[in-house]
Amino acid sequence: MTAPLAGVRALLFDFGGTLDAEGLPWKERFLRISLEEGLEAPAAEFDRAFYGATDSLEGTIPRSAGLRETVDRVASGMASRLARDPELLRRIGDRFAEDSRRHLAASAALFSRLSQRYRLGIVSNFYGNIGAVCEEAGLSPFLGAAVDSTIVGCKKPDPRIFQAALDGLGVSSGETVFVGDSLRRDMAGARAMGMRHVWLRAGSEDAPCCPGDAVIARLAELEDFAP
Repeated sequence: MTAPLAGVRALLFDFGGTLDAEGLPWKERFLRISLEEGLEAPAAEFDRAFYGATDSLEGTIPRSAGLRETVDRVASGMASRLARDPELLRRIGDRFAEDSRRHLAASAALFSRLSQRYRLGIVSNFYGNIGAVCEEAGLSPFLGAAVDSTIVGCKKPDPRIFQAALDGLGVSSGETVFVGDSLRRDMAGARAMGMRHVWLRAGSEDAPCCPGDAVIARLAELEDFAP
């Protein structure tokens, strides 16, 4: 494996499942916490409720809404769609938000260190409020670009959303590395841009999308690659 950060000027990151977790997407985290809290629902019903709740936020949630409000709206939307006790979903949302807060605090500390070497940006399939979420989490001071799919009108793996971040940072794809947890959205999207990529993998048995790809289990391992 070649040194993944050799000759790199910029690092781009996914948000959900990457900066607020260690490779676990939102649905998997909501499901895990829901099961621990005793919520019983068929998998297909749970999935429909989760995606219905999150999809309904696109372009409707205020751009000023932080992570806490975003999670509250997801939990409320799921309670309605599952016809479950809103208090149960509120507890699930509380745990989800607290877990995210801990990981984001660590990510902000990591960004503080990485920003001394690299330009940093975020590319997220989000709801129109990624800027407020980054501000709330303490990430904004270290970012040169925070691209939200709802605002730019396209989603990963569409190359246009990656290009928007590259343009914002003033760098090329060849001098940038993308870090994310999704093979389909993050790794494949970066690969199509000719961008090196690091996969944050949490227990998946899948193979990396490219031979020799860097794979990490924790975001902090990026510093092991820093020249």
